[in-house]
Amino acid sequence: MASQINNYQCPACTGPLHYVGTSDKLECDYCGSSFSIPEIEKLYAEQEAKAKEEYAAAQAAGEGWDNSNLTSWGEEANGIKVYSCPSCGAELITDETTAASCCPYCGNNNVVPGQFEDTLKPDKIIPFKITKEQAIAGLQEHYKGKKLLPKSFVSGNSVQEITGVYVPFWLFDGSASADVQYRAEKTRSERHGDDEIIYTEHWDVARSGHAAFEDVPVDASSKMPSGHMDSIEPYDYKDLRDFSTAYLPGFLADKYDISIEDSASRADVRFENTILSDLAQTVTGYSSVQVADKRVRIKRGKVEYALFPVWMLSTKWNDQTYTFAMNGQTGKMVGDLPIDKGRLVGMFFKWFIPAAILCGLFQMFL
Repeated sequence: MASQINNYQCPACTGPLHYVGTSDKLECDYCGSSFSIPEIEKLYAEQEAKAKEEYAAAQAAGEGWDNSNLTSWGEEANGIKVYSCPSCGAELITDETTAASCCPYCGNNNVVPGQFEDTLKPDKIIPFKITKEQAIAGLQEHYKGKKLLPKSFVSGNSVQEITGVYVPFWLFDGSASADVQYRAEKTRSERHGDDEIIYTEHWDVARSGHAAFEDVPVDASSKMPSGHMDSIEPYDYKDLRDFSTAYLPGFLADKYDISIEDSASRADVRFENTILSDLAQTVTGYSSVQVADKRVRIKRGKVEYALFPVWMLSTKWNDQTYTFAMNGQTGKMVGDLPIDKGRLVGMFFKWFIPAAILCGLFQMFL
């Protein structure tokens, strides 16, 4: 059976290519062309090299991110302390009145005071709106409705540590333009006596569009558990304010350790995915739609440095630590939970086995 390679398109008509084992070639369902694997690999290598050259030319022409507005701390750094975690390497800053004893990311109880090194000063901040008490109550609410959660976990564990952390973000401005070609189909069926005839119409659909973006966030901390920040977004920018150290007392702020350059590709992907999704939503009324070709152009704009509020909570159960992250503005929470294997097996026998038996009986009487 042929398996589809979604990323490869026919050089002749831009239709999708499939690998066919009998011919050992990639074949097009639309125009019937066929290509050897070395031919296609060479073609795509040339296209990738051309794209890199165009990107380098754009950078040389000054089309990179504009970070001219970013500033250093200056004299404000005199009222800042820094703590370093010897376990995971996190560097946390706060005002001189706030003490830290535990790393909010890995739970290490020995964070070491150090000398603050002047780095970029944040431009914007979203202050905490959720209190510590609300965060703890939110964790209990997070447990509700989880049918596979062990009962002893809910009743027997307690919050070991809870820390309010301002997580660093780069906010990207820019725009994207796209031209997309789609291969679409419309199908209809007609019955003539005992025969059913299916008619298929093939359509070439074109869409073009332009979109402007402002303050697209990209997490600038590698210490935040993978996927947590994306899961607790979005933040409401109505609370986005100019940064002031007055928001720091009682909280920690993580120093960025992912540069603008290393974050740029994630911003580009967000720009591209958004405009492609918007264009795809305009292609309606077809039974199937597939992208045949696309051209996306990204124009990079201003970059700002911002801090967003996160409550980091850790609990301990059966000698294991479970970490949760809560959006400090909206209260949205994410985190890994244990599964009661006994309850999982019980649900399997309660629901799946009876359903399988009913399906079997149904097939017998067809």
